[in-house]
Amino acid sequence: MEYRVLGRTGLRVSALAFGCGDVGGLIVRGAPADRERAVARAVELGINYLDTAPAYGSGESEKNLGQVLRALRPSVIVGTKWRLAAADLGDVAGAVARSVETSLGRLGLERVDLLHLHNLIGRVGDERPLGVGRVLEAVVPAVRRLQEQGRVRFFGVTASGEIGALHRVLASGAVDTAQVVFNLLNPTGAYEVPAGFPAQDYDRLLLLAREQRVGTIGIRAVAGGALSGQLERHPTAIPSVAPIASGPDYATDAARARALQPLVAQGHAGSLIEAALRFAITGDAMSTVLIGCSDLAQLEYAAAAVNKGPLSPAALESLRPIWAQLATR
Repeated sequence: MEYRVLGRTGLRVSALAFGCGDVGGLIVRGAPADRERAVARAVELGINYLDTAPAYGSGESEKNLGQVLRALRPSVIVGTKWRLAAADLGDVAGAVARSVETSLGRLGLERVDLLHLHNLIGRVGDERPLGVGRVLEAVVPAVRRLQEQGRVRFFGVTASGEIGALHRVLASGAVDTAQVVFNLLNPTGAYEVPAGFPAQDYDRLLLLAREQRVGTIGIRAVAGGALSGQLERHPTAIPSVAPIASGPDYATDAARARALQPLVAQGHAGSLIEAALRFAITGDAMSTVLIGCSDLAQLEYAAAAVNKGPLSPAALESLRPIWAQLATR
């Protein structure tokens, strides 16, 4: 397993990270023995970053992950999140502190390595999105106090929302890490795309993060599963997935994914999923990529794909006409 530096944190993280969310669902809805076996196997494979959130399974992800951590005592980096509601805005510091204490209790930890703000971020707003001014003037000082208390090591954001606001947050120097949507259906975090491309334009946010030494964590690497090109969902996975920053619905994303089949036909990857995972780790602007699994076989496959390394320059060149085709549909 390749390891990369997570920006200014200095942490060395595995190129593949273990997501404990609702989409794959293994940590939320899997059997206890399967959850423990999956985390143990992830550690054996060299994966050292585990990502959860209070919102995943309404606390079940953190609780279940905590049970696994107590049983295995692995040496891993753990990240969680919190989301401010409108009712929290009168006491941001208190709301963040309460959320962190609840998360630490579920996880059985004294400190969380990474804490990410889970709100959408916009130019202005009170919750959805959360205004960039409030993020920098209220959220950041509140988290700094938790860092001083030793409850949080590093602070980051989930980089979803209005692109200008996201660029402002990353350029501020106030955040250590950012979770960034980056996949074959939305490569705009690192690449220019043709006019009319059917996805939100992140205006090469990953490149800005690299310049600012913000560690990057890729999310939606397989577009919630749509980059398989298939509509069927695993029984453990969440039954319905809303796209983030790509198509209007899962079926549209899956259909667009099938336009990427030349990557497989030309021998650049063994499957669309392999191509998606290897694309996500291509380039030095991405620190690690989260993958949510529904069973152990998916974890094994993802690790094997990432261990093959990034897509070749020839594969990346073959994407240009495909992206142009998607822009004309």
